[in-house]
Amino acid sequence: MGDVMATSPGPTTIPREDQEQRSRSRALDPYAVILHNDDVNSMDHVVRSLMRSVPGLGIGKSIKIMLEAHNSGRAVVIVCPLEPAELYRDRLESCSLTATIEPT
Repeated sequence: MGDVMATSPGPTTIPREDQEQRSRSRALDPYAVILHNDDVNSMDHVVRSLMRSVPGLGIGKSIKIMLEAHNSGRAVVIVCPLEPAELYRDRLESCSLTATIEPT
């Protein structure tokens, strides 16, 4: 009688390079920064805060975002990778605005 060893598949491990690549790609996936309407801040304050918090937002685009949030309850401010999205959300929150981020 020969010894027959049953081989069971061991736990699957993902090579470190693949894990790092996956983490890197997740960090670069697009995220939307969402501005939520509130009844506390004036429209002028929201527009100024948008322009101050997100580089490249001019007055016209900031007004459009503010009006969309005012009329619809929420508006997309910018879509970008996770790290800058977190920064823009934090900046908007530091201006007493309600902002969130979500994957797109």
